[in-house]
Amino acid sequence: MPDAADFRLYAKKIAKTIIDNRRHLHAHPELSFEEYQTSVFIKNRLDELGIKWKSMAGTGVVALIKGKMKSGRVVALRADMDALPISEHNEASYCSKNNGVMHACGHDVHTASLLGAAQILRAMQDQFGGTVKLIFQPGEEKLPGGASIMIREGVLKDPVPDAVIGQHVTPLLEAGKIGMRKGIFMASMDEITGYVYGRGGHGAQPHQNIDPVMITAQILVSLQQIVSRMANPGIPTVLSFGKLLANGAINIIPDHVYLEGTFRTYDDQWRMNAHRHIKKVASSIAEGMGGKCDLQIRKGYPALINNEQLTSDLAGFAETYLGKKNVIENEIWMAAEDFAYYSQLSPACFYLLGVAKKGQVPGPSLHTPDFDVDENALVTGCGLMSWLAYRNLGNE
Repeated sequence: MPDAADFRLYAKKIAKTIIDNRRHLHAHPELSFEEYQTSVFIKNRLDELGIKWKSMAGTGVVALIKGKMKSGRVVALRADMDALPISEHNEASYCSKNNGVMHACGHDVHTASLLGAAQILRAMQDQFGGTVKLIFQPGEEKLPGGASIMIREGVLKDPVPDAVIGQHVTPLLEAGKIGMRKGIFMASMDEITGYVYGRGGHGAQPHQNIDPVMITAQILVSLQQIVSRMANPGIPTVLSFGKLLANGAINIIPDHVYLEGTFRTYDDQWRMNAHRHIKKVASSIAEGMGGKCDLQIRKGYPALINNEQLTSDLAGFAETYLGKKNVIENEIWMAAEDFAYYSQLSPACFYLLGVAKKGQVPGPSLHTPDFDVDENALVTGCGLMSWLAYRNLGNE
């Protein structure tokens, strides 16, 4: 039976292929639910490996690798495929060729790693039992999330996985290290959009107007008290606004202000209560200042909860593969991930893959124009995923 050293060796053997795949994907990023050429690329790679696949959720791809030794367990490995609407500032040879679109969240690394894991497991097919389901998922960055669509279309059926495993890059750890956390790991995420209405006019005559800019400013300051004074201090909570459009001018008070924000937490009851507080506070302030506020809160991804037993088992397998010092315990992360939908229905584990260059931690942040990775992380990513699947199938 193969051991961790065999998986490490094979991962190093295919390093050039994995890196070339990642560079191709990075150079040709596609936005959420528009991953047409990415999907074709994945299918072609699977065809070359002799792995049968089927399409799902438009651009998604699902495939099975069945071990030829006896075992009834099924493990799913998931990677997301979509990029972000960001213009890349890097100067590498593999920089994005699609203007205004960039793999700034590492989904190119996730996809290339899963293709590498598929290659390793296909090569070792005669030496393990059980079934590995490969999930190449679209649209993680955009509601309703590709995971929810794939689940609706049956990705967790025929066969039903006993575990679902995913990984996400992090510039907070060096390449060669990973981070794991049992239980609650990532936050729920809701989108806030809306308008604050007033009555516009000349900036020199504010007494004749109802200024929606000032109303909005008061609303934003007051809403932070929901986090600081209404939230239980033991429940992590984030309320942030990142987009405000007033479209006035130096001497023009506009009729309305448009705003966008996000609310994140871990507790569903508090989540729903907070939604009501946000709308009530915003509406009351606007009305008290003579205006009106119309906010819509779109419920997004749930909190991501790692199955404690599965995560404990995988952490042990990872320590065998990487060495104990390279498996770090994560803190909670207020980012959100639609992998959470899998964790609601199956035993699941989502962990972080270090991608920072040695001595350069933290590396460039996710969702920024200069994000890039130490490509040695790809060797870790594909080898570890294949090893975790192999061990979780019950193979020793």
